[in-house]
Amino acid sequence: MKPDLTRRIIALRVLILIAALLGLNYIIWRWMFSVAWPAWYIAVPLVIAETYSLIDSLLFGLTMWRLRRRGEPPPPPPDATVDVFITTYNEPLELVLRTAEAAQRIRYPHTTWILDDGARPDLAAAAEARGIRYLVRASGWTNKPRHAKAGNLSNALMQTDGEFILILDADQVPKPEILDRTLGYFEDERMALVQTPQYFVNVPEGDPLGSQAPLFYGPIQEGKDGWNAAYFCGSNAVLRREALMQLGVTGYVKAVETDIRRALRAAAKVIDKARADLDGASPQSRAALDTVRSAVRTAQNDLRDGRAFAEVTYDFQQQVDAAAREVVDADVLSMRADLEAIAELSDLADDREAGAEFVLDETAHGLLTQREWSPLGAIESVRAIIRAVDVGREAEAQPMLPISTISVTEDMATCMRMHAQGWRSAFHNEILAHGLAPEDLKTMLTQRLRWAQGTVQVMLRENPLVQRGLSAAQRLMYWATMWSYLAGFAAVIYIAAPVLYLTFGIMPVQAWSVDFFIRLIPFLLVNQLMFFVVSRGTPTWRGQQYNLALFPVWIKACYTAFRNVYFNKPLDFAVTPKTRQDSQGRQWYLVRYQLLAMVILVLAALVGIVNLATGLISPLGFWVNIVWIVFDLAILSVVIQALRMNRQQEGAA
Repeated sequence: MKPDLTRRIIALRVLILIAALLGLNYIIWRWMFSVAWPAWYIAVPLVIAETYSLIDSLLFGLTMWRLRRRGEPPPPPPDATVDVFITTYNEPLELVLRTAEAAQRIRYPHTTWILDDGARPDLAAAAEARGIRYLVRASGWTNKPRHAKAGNLSNALMQTDGEFILILDADQVPKPEILDRTLGYFEDERMALVQTPQYFVNVPEGDPLGSQAPLFYGPIQEGKDGWNAAYFCGSNAVLRREALMQLGVTGYVKAVETDIRRALRAAAKVIDKARADLDGASPQSRAALDTVRSAVRTAQNDLRDGRAFAEVTYDFQQQVDAAAREVVDADVLSMRADLEAIAELSDLADDREAGAEFVLDETAHGLLTQREWSPLGAIESVRAIIRAVDVGREAEAQPMLPISTISVTEDMATCMRMHAQGWRSAFHNEILAHGLAPEDLKTMLTQRLRWAQGTVQVMLRENPLVQRGLSAAQRLMYWATMWSYLAGFAAVIYIAAPVLYLTFGIMPVQAWSVDFFIRLIPFLLVNQLMFFVVSRGTPTWRGQQYNLALFPVWIKACYTAFRNVYFNKPLDFAVTPKTRQDSQGRQWYLVRYQLLAMVILVLAALVGIVNLATGLISPLGFWVNIVWIVFDLAILSVVIQALRMNRQQEGAA
């Protein structure tokens, strides 16, 4: 459904177009006429950083293009069944129980569940005393990846049956009307998700840690909603069980198909190598290998034609079994050595049946495809390969992970997959739960790092730009969020450029000319005007500050996520504490890179004064870069405010 074209939307679109045209006019001119190529080492990075910022601005404008502010929600259905999930791991019992008791008071009929990944007996007893349902991981998860919150939710989905799921973090206390205000959207049978804002009651005046996100839980989510791309944010959201289970089934089918294709490729290599190594083998053995090779091709063709996996693997196994029987009588001399190797494969298969996650790993693949097999050994190894991906295997439900596990931010990845399957989402902009924000800088940094790492993981593993099923606009909406976490690299350039000019007189542009200012300043002003209009007076400056001030966090997130995805290095994932963490002193080391940048900027300004006096730099260039430095310092100063904050003394609620 398209948003109504009100005068406000039309005016906003005009503003977006003007900002886009001014931005393009500026950046094209910068690339073509103003890059100071003799100082390419700073000139080129600067113009790239500016291009990055312009693309960020264009993506924001595209998001706002279809800003959708939903009015009064539809009434809830009279007889829907709802499970309320409260996820917890190690949060204080009183915090979890306060949320659970509030969930019990939700007016719409429902069942409240505490999903305790910490498996705490005292929490189980307290829940039972209050008549609250309590769940821990089922025994089927033993010796299998637990997948943190995603695994906790997936486990609960397998043990409950409500049509809709309200998901709450342990610290998100819901209002009694939360389901009455959200279930009505599900009258649309393709609606999979209704997200509401996350609002924090313990944020002091000035929000030094930037906990509230009025821009995101406002215009940005409303803009994405207009493109049917409102995000799942992990809590304060209602989801349709059918959509989640479809994801699980689809994921299982894809996993099985991938395993079968991989197994057939391995089988083909084994047989091809065995045929190449034939020396003195009987005609029966040659014929048997040809039969198996033909069966591999047939199975691969059947998969491409969409034939049922079970039928493909069953027929293939039958042909392999027949080939094995033919060759047994013809080739017995080399059986002993091969059977010893086959015993190793059997051990792998036995491990899998005992619960191990893996089916056919690189070690087994190499063992199978590189060994010199006798005809019988080759056929038996193929039999072992295909048995490992038998779709009739036990514990079939385990691969069904409705909640995505490709990232530590399971919410975004899950939502993107639902959108790719044609489901819809909505953002209902009404505060229906009150939560707790991080109360100290260290916890806040841990939280932001995890969000950034998870988002970059999704970008690298399931790049939305190439995901099937997403519309072009949905691809860009997801990409816009991922793109924003590359800001750390641009921030470094924005800090370095004025320092180089004031200290060494190195100009990254051809000149501080009229052409430069008449292109840059109107773009900056209109861009900020656009932010002002879409925020409708809500202060968004704090969010813009942290977008640049946390540049070390964003860079670390990109670096660690890249290593995790491509080199399987751990992320050092940490659950965000829900309570204030004990600390000693101001913990300046947490923002040491920002403080170092501030010191360098101040020193550069002082050196610039000397250089101005000696004529090394021009007065215009001096003042331009001084203003630039003041802007950088204003941005970075937020980390000092965060360090100085003592929320307990301020008596935050």
